[in-house]
Amino acid sequence: MRFLPLFFVLFITSCSAQHQPDQSASTEINQPDWVSILDTMWNVEQLPIRRRDSIGRADGFESETYKKQDEIYHKNHDINEAKLTALLDEYGWPGEAIIGERGSVTICNVIQHSPNEVRLKYLPMMREAVKMKKLSPWLLGRTEDRIATEAGKPQIYGGQVKYYPETKSFDVWPILDPENVDARRAEIGLEPMAEFLKTRRPPLEWDLEAQIKRTEAFLKAAKQKD
Repeated sequence: MRFLPLFFVLFITSCSAQHQPDQSASTEINQPDWVSILDTMWNVEQLPIRRRDSIGRADGFESETYKKQDEIYHKNHDINEAKLTALLDEYGWPGEAIIGERGSVTICNVIQHSPNEVRLKYLPMMREAVKMKKLSPWLLGRTEDRIATEAGKPQIYGGQVKYYPETKSFDVWPILDPENVDARRAEIGLEPMAEFLKTRRPPLEWDLEAQIKRTEAFLKAAKQKD
């Protein structure tokens, strides 16, 4: 009989454990339907961008038709940005195991198209997601480049191509230490600059010597401003 109290303790503990909610399951159940949400975001943001850029190539990037399509894109983006930031604030960064690569690209595109204060707010979350294998490093690198260019600084990985009204053409934004940009790109799983620029529409040529001069002139002008 002296073992009876111990039996009751074990029995009660076992029953209590059986009725404890599975925290991981609960968290998963409470997650939003990320795939459906991000699929909608992709369609309402990326498709207008593609239409806009197509119009730009056909009618000119300063044409009225281009500007009208750009307005449509910006309205859609503002809605996406509000929805996405609310979700990230509540649930954190979803991994690619949940949303797939296109889901990650969609999130990063919305952040990419937002003001720099939004990019800077979610940059630590993105860095943590990379550490946890929830996000590909190249998407983080692309965001870091965009933050740099918007702040008027040289980019790190060369992913940002800008439209220059004075020449009415696109070209690579100045890159920090351009001689070693391909090595930095390789570290985060990106192809060399020459290959990357060939995939753009319209394709661009990678001219390292011209880029070195562009970066030197850029840094010199920035130093004079200071």
